[in-house]
Amino acid sequence: MNEDTFNLQIRKFLKKVGITSQREIETAVRSAIASGDLSSNGKLHATVTLRVPEVGIELDIEDDIALE
Repeated sequence: MNEDTFNLQIRKFLKKVGITSQREIETAVRSAIASGDLSSNGKLHATVTLRVPEVGIELDIEDDIALE
């Protein structure tokens, strides 16, 4: 295993996850606020599940996202 390549590939994956997740959350929140389904001053509870079956990883990462 090439450590440099491995590290670069993990960073590339995490960047893709972060950018895609942020875009999706922002779009959904703006839409829900515009339709009146969500208050603009609350909190959202978010969960991300990381799975890498080849090495037995299944991990839930949870946190709250404040809107104001």
